[in-house]
Formats: sequence, structure tokens, C-alpha cells
Amino acid sequence: MTAEESFVVPVLEAALLTSAQPLTLVQLRQLFDTDVSLADLRKNLSTLEQLWHGRGLALTQVASGWRFQTQSWVRPWLSRLEREVEPRYSRAVMETLAIIAYRQPVTRGDIEEIRGVTVSSPVIKTLEERGWIEQVGQRETPGRPALYGTTREFLDHLGLQSLQQLPAQDLWEAGYDAVTATTTS
Repeated sequence: MTAEESFVVPVLEAALLTSAQPLTLVQLRQLFDTDVSLADLRKNLSTLEQLWHGRGLALTQVASGWRFQTQSWVRPWLSRLEREVEPRYSRAVMETLAIIAYRQPVTRGDIEEIRGVTVSSPVIKTLEERGWIEQVGQRETPGRPALYGTTREFLDHLGLQSLQQLPAQDLWEAGYDAVTATTTS
């Protein structure tokens, strides 16, 4: 191992720990003056993952790149320190988000047909402001309605690399039906 290679892992670690956003391989590659191959970066990221194995933080690959995030098992203790309350979203917002995530690209009309009720503008606006959905095109039908899809930020928030990592739709629907049954009785 050369002198340059001996500090690749600590430099990657420092960059990832101090970055507010996930970093792509291209961004991580820019840290080094020499030509560090993508294969070498992946190898060093794997080494870094192993170094942090079993600790309170884990190096994780998400849709936008690589980041450190807390392990799920430590979150109950960390929640005692959090003073900022995560925003609570209405049932309409969460149902709309789920429909978009599982059926994208969809129009507002598609969402209304599935939910059986009108989708209000504030619901769509809330999801857009949060950065979880965006307009991805227009359907080639009369009126050319907007097509909505989820964003990389949505995947990052859930700690996912792709939509294929979402729970199976039938499992989600079963969980939703169970929640609905307990909240309506």
C-alpha cells in the first residue's frame, strides 16, 4: 500500500461524516489528486463499511450516493435528544405518496380513481415541497395532465437505493388495511 493509499479510507470517512448530503462516487473521486479508480473507491468504501460494522452509525448506499446514518437499533436512545418533532402527515398525504411510489408515473386523476376521493392541491404541494415527488412529464391525452413520480430525495429519506427495495405492494396494502381497521373501529 502506498502512502497515498494509506489515507484513502480516513479521507473518505471524514468527507462522508461531514457532508450534509449523500456523496456520489464521482464526488468522492474528486477528493484525490491521483487517479483513483471507481473499483478502488468501491473497495475502500467496503473497507470503511466493515470498520463501522456493529457501531451506532453505518455507511449506507442510498439513491443519491453514500452517507453515514444511524443504525435503527440506536434510534430509541437518540430520540430522547431530539427536540424537533418530525412533521406528521395526513392520511391523504400518505395515501397519495404510496400511490405515486407504487404506480408511478401517475396523474392526479389516477390517484383520485384509486383513492375514490378528490386529491386537493395542498396534498400535492406538501409532497412537492418535501421533495418527495415531482412532475416527470405529461400524459399524451386531452388536457395533457401532469404525471408525478417520486424523487431521489424520497428514496434517500427511506434509506433506499431504488424503488425495487420498497416493501411488496401486497404487504403494504395488508398493513394499510390493518391500520385502517383499527382507526375506524
